[in-house]
Amino acid sequence: MSDDAISRRGFLKGGAAFSLGMAGLDSSLTGFIQPGVIQSVPDASTDGPQGYTRQSAALEPDQVVASACQFCNSLCRLQVALKQGRILEVRGEPDDPVQAGEICIKGQLMTELVYNRFRLRQPLKRVAGEKGSPDSRFEAITWDEAYDLMAQQFLARRDAGLAHTIANRTSGRLPRGTGSLIHRFFRLLGSPNDTDVGPVCNDAGGNALSGTFGLGLFTNGYGVDGATGKEDLGSARFLLFLGTNQAETHPVTFSYLLRARQKTRARLVVIDPRRTPTAALADEWLAIRPHSDLALVLAMLHEIVTRQLYDKHFVRRWVLGFEELRQHLIRHDYTPQWAAQVTGLSADAIRDLAHRYATTKPAAIFCNAGISHQLNAFDTYRALTFLAAITGNIGVPGGGCNFMHNTWPGDLQLPPLVGEVPPPSEPALPVGPDYFAEAILTGQPYPLRAVVTAGNPLMSSANSHKVREAFRQLEFYVYTGLFMEESAYYADLVLPVCSGFEMETVYMRRDDRAIRWQAQVVPRVGMSKPDWEIWIELAQVMARHDSRRAALWKANFPLEWCDYRKLWATFVKYTPGMGGLTQERLQASKTPLRFPCPTPQHPGVSTLYLDHPSWYQAVAALNPQARGKRFLTPSGKVEIFTPALDARLTVAGHSALPVFYTHPDVAGPGAPTLAYTDEFVPNPVNPRAVTRKVKLGVPADRTTPDAFPLTGIIGRASVVHFAGVTQWTYTGKRLNGIRYIQIHPKAAAAAGLRNGDAVVVESPRGRITGTVLLWEGIREDVIFIPNSFGEAQLVGDEVDTPRYAPANILLDDAQYDNLSGQQAYKCFACRIGKVT
Repeated sequence: MSDDAISRRGFLKGGAAFSLGMAGLDSSLTGFIQPGVIQSVPDASTDGPQGYTRQSAALEPDQVVASACQFCNSLCRLQVALKQGRILEVRGEPDDPVQAGEICIKGQLMTELVYNRFRLRQPLKRVAGEKGSPDSRFEAITWDEAYDLMAQQFLARRDAGLAHTIANRTSGRLPRGTGSLIHRFFRLLGSPNDTDVGPVCNDAGGNALSGTFGLGLFTNGYGVDGATGKEDLGSARFLLFLGTNQAETHPVTFSYLLRARQKTRARLVVIDPRRTPTAALADEWLAIRPHSDLALVLAMLHEIVTRQLYDKHFVRRWVLGFEELRQHLIRHDYTPQWAAQVTGLSADAIRDLAHRYATTKPAAIFCNAGISHQLNAFDTYRALTFLAAITGNIGVPGGGCNFMHNTWPGDLQLPPLVGEVPPPSEPALPVGPDYFAEAILTGQPYPLRAVVTAGNPLMSSANSHKVREAFRQLEFYVYTGLFMEESAYYADLVLPVCSGFEMETVYMRRDDRAIRWQAQVVPRVGMSKPDWEIWIELAQVMARHDSRRAALWKANFPLEWCDYRKLWATFVKYTPGMGGLTQERLQASKTPLRFPCPTPQHPGVSTLYLDHPSWYQAVAALNPQARGKRFLTPSGKVEIFTPALDARLTVAGHSALPVFYTHPDVAGPGAPTLAYTDEFVPNPVNPRAVTRKVKLGVPADRTTPDAFPLTGIIGRASVVHFAGVTQWTYTGKRLNGIRYIQIHPKAAAAAGLRNGDAVVVESPRGRITGTVLLWEGIREDVIFIPNSFGEAQLVGDEVDTPRYAPANILLDDAQYDNLSGQQAYKCFACRIGKVT
C-alpha cells in the first residue's frame, strides 16, 4: 500500500479549507489561520498557491465558530469562519487525531442548507388542493395558530378514546434528546406510537448486540482509549466489512482506519455484491449474492467450531451456549460447501476467510445497511456476534462487533413524570414505520388517524405507491422539515425547522458512541425552530386546551428546556452512565467524548466489555445491580443460547440459534424462506410493540424471479449525498444529480442497453427511470439503484438535472424482519429495459 493511497481516493478535503490573512483579527483566531503562511489544499474551493484572498478586507473572517457536521456518523468537527455574521467557509479540526483535519464534501453542504432559497421559513396550513398534488395550496400562519390546530386535533381524538391512533415518526436528522421529549409527550397524550427511525436505519444490529452482550451499541472506539492509552480500532489486524461502503458513507472515520492500516498492515476483506470504493481498497473483495450473508456467517462458524479454531479459554470463561451452537451447526450441516451454493462464493474462499478471521488477532467486524436491510437482519447480526465471541474478539481493543449507526445517545432520560398518567389502551403498532401505511389503509391491528413526521416517508418507505395512498387517506398529517419535500404535499400542516448551523445542540453522533457540542453559527432562517423547542411549546399549548390534564402538561414540559443547555443538563442528571458528558466538558474538547462516561474524571469507554477498572466503573453507573459484571446480560456472560432467551424469541417464530432463510425473490424454488402468519404477538426485542409471528424455513414457491430475473439493491448514491436533504443543495445536485443505475455490461447487453442510455427499472410494484452506468464491478445478476432522488427536488431544475420518482417504489413492503422491523431494501426482483 503506497503512502498516497488515501489522497488518491479524492473524497476528503484537507484540514484547511480556506487561506485568509490575519491582519486585525482577534487573538482567539490565531489557532485557526497561521499569520504569513500560505495554506494550500488540493481542492477547487481554495484560492490557489498564491493565496489570493490573503489580506483581503472582504474575505478575512472576523469570527470562527466550532460546530459539527449534521450528516454521517463520522461526526466531523467544523470550524466555521464568518464575516459579519455570514459564513465564508468551513474546515475540519486538525487537533482531533481521528478526524485529522479532514472533512468530506458534505461539510461544505452544511452552508448550502442555510443559504437556500427553497428553505421553509414559516408554518403553512393547507387551504386547497388534493393531498399529494403539486398544486396543493398552503397559506402562512403563525406558530400559535399551528400549535392550536395540532392541540385541537390531538385532544379531540384523545377525548374520543382514540389517543392510540395518533403516531409520530422520528428521523435521524433530529437533535439529540428530541426523541425523549416526543416519548414524554405521547405518554401524556396516551399513545404508544412515538416510533423511532431505527427500523429504516439499523435497529437490527442493536437488537442483536443487546441480546448477546447486554448493550445494543457499537462495541469499540476510534482513536486512543483514554483509560489505557492504547489504540482501539486502529490496532485491528483484520478488518471484516459486510455490507458497508465506508468510503462513501463514513469517509473520515474510514480514512482513520486506512491510516492505521498503513502501520499495522491489517488485512481488509469486503463482502459486497458490488465493487464499491471501499472494496477497491480491500485486500480481498467477495461478491456475495444478495441476502445470503447469513449463510456465509453460519458456514464460517461451522468451520471455526469443527476445526477447533475458537478461543477455548474465552469460551470456557465467558460464553454460554457454545455446545448448543456446535450441535446446531453440525445438525443443520452448515458447511462451506453448502454455503457456496447459497452465496455464489467458493467453498475455499469461505474456509480461507474463516481461518484468517479466527487466527488473526485482533479482528474487527464492521456492518452497515447492507446487513440491516435484509429480512433476516436480526438473525444475521446475532450470528455475527457469535463469530466475535467464540474467537475472543469481544471486549478487546481492535476487535468487536462494530455495527454502524447503533450508537448513542439514544434513550436520554428525563425526570419521572409528575402526576398520574394512565397507560396506553393499546400496544404499539408493529415496528417499522412502513406499518403506518398498513394501519391507515386496512385498520389492522387498528387504524391510524393522525401522524407527525420528522422525515420524508414517501422517500424512505418501501412500496412508495402504497404509502402515498395511505397519506392521501390520512385524516390529519403534520410534516416538519427544511424543504417542501414529497411528503409535505400530503400534509395539513407544514412546520419549518432549523438546520445544524442554526442551533446550539448535540446533533449527530459518531458510531463509537462519541458526541460533540456544537455552537450556533448563524441566526435561524425565517421563523424556523429546532425540533425540541417545537414539542416543548406544543405541550404548553396543550395545557391551554386540555381541561383534564392542563397542570400535567405544564409540570412535565418546563419552558426552560427550550434552552438546550438546560435540557442537556437535565439529560446528564437523569441518564445513567452520562455524568461526565457535561456541556462544559464537551464544549472544551476538540475531540468527541464517548459514552458511557459516568463522571467528569472518567475518560469515556472506548472498548465495551474490556476487563479493565474503567469499564467496571461504567457498568456500576449504568446499572448498580450489575456491579462487577463484565457483560450486561442476565448471566453476566455472552449469551449465545439460554433457555430463557430461546423461549422469548420463539414467541415470534425465531430461536436463540439462527437457522438459514432468505428473501423469496432470491431463494429459488424450494429454498428456505419465511411466511408471515396473521397472528399478532408481543415483539420480544421491542416489548412495547406487537409483531406478526413468522414461520422460518418455509420452501419458496414464488415465480416472480422468472419474469423479473435481476436482483435490485438500493443504497447511497455517492459520498456527496446523505438521505434526501443533500439533494436540496446546489452542489449536491451539480455533482451527483443524475440517478446512475449500475449494471454489469453483460446484463446491459442482454437488454440492449449501452452506457448513458435512459433505462427503466421495473418490479411487480412499479417502475422508475435512470441512466445506465456500465460497471464491471457488480455481479451480473444484480443492479444497483441509488436512493434519495425525488420528484419534489426543485433545486435540480436550476442545475438542469431531472426529477425522479423515488427508488422505493420498487420495493416489496411485505418482506421485512418481523423483530427489528427492518425493510428489505437490499433485495427485490426486477428487470431492465429501454425507455420508450
